[in-house]
Amino acid sequence: MSDEAAWGFTPPPFRPEEALQRLRRELRELGLSEREGCFERRGLRIARPALAEGLLRVDTVQRPVRGSPQWQSRTLSSAAELRDYVSDLKKKLAQWSDHDD
Repeated sequence: MSDEAAWGFTPPPFRPEEALQRLRRELRELGLSEREGCFERRGLRIARPALAEGLLRVDTVQRPVRGSPQWQSRTLSSAAELRDYVSDLKKKLAQWSDHDD
């Protein structure tokens, strides 16, 4: 018996277009500014979300640097994964701020 059947409900369907809008809003709330499809902090690229093949893909820098940053790609396919991504990014931003000060 699956967890869904045990609890008697199924989660709402994941809509990547709506999730992208939500992600953009949450990235702005974290203090990032959007320029040319990339979200930045103090002129350093941090994240670049995009729709790819009906899924939400987001690339995040390993460490913010000037020049050519190294990107880590992650595909988000549920609202829970989106929440986890935003939470992880918030922690990284706080850690990077601590190192920058």
